Amino acid sequence: MYKEEICKNTKSTKNELCNIHNNIPNDKKIYDLAELFKLFGDSTRIKIIYTIYKRQLCVHDIATVINMTQSSVSHQLKNLKQARLVKSRKEGKEVYYTLDDEHIEKIFKLSLEHIEEV
Repeated sequence: MYKEEICKNTKSTKNELCNIHNNIPNDKKIYDLAELFKLFGDSTRIKIIYTIYKRQLCVHDIATVINMTQSSVSHQLKNLKQARLVKSRKEGKEVYYTLDDEHIEKIFKLSLEHIEEV
């Protein structure tokens, strides 16, 4: 049973609060989730994600679109790749980047929809 005293005005029961408490993810999952959101907390990385949201592009093209150096873009792509937010594919000398999977696309799309709400 949940040990803390519940608010007198709440409609929640101690049992409901206990269930919520018991279903909070473990510390490692909470930490990993916080790290994921930190990656989304950088405007350069958001620009990169937006640039490759619908199609794969090489570093040169990404850098051109967001008006940054290839070195800066490569550094951010490395961070995004380590976090499994983007993936790469090599074709000859060029490396093409795209979002890692549909989960990332959904997170990005839902986030855009949220900030565009009126």
